[in-house]
Amino acid sequence: MTESMQMQNTAIMTAGMKLLREKLGLIECEIFISNIKQNNFDYTKWRENLYEDMSLEELVSKAAEFERQNPELIPKNAKII
Repeated sequence: MTESMQMQNTAIMTAGMKLLREKLGLIECEIFISNIKQNNFDYTKWRENLYEDMSLEELVSKAAEFERQNPELIPKNAKII
């Protein structure tokens, strides 16, 4: 892993932890992380059904709104459609 990639990973982890703490609170954030680690959480399986009740248009709209509200979380070179 290059130093640049490591820096990006660190920035992503920092932003993710900040969001979890802000949205869940410190204790719930720790519980969330503990549950993921203890239960062998499979993100790929989990996300297969995450948006099944949402149309593509609704998903794109929500992603665009998230980008507008959180520009600091979007990498500068990201291409959002």
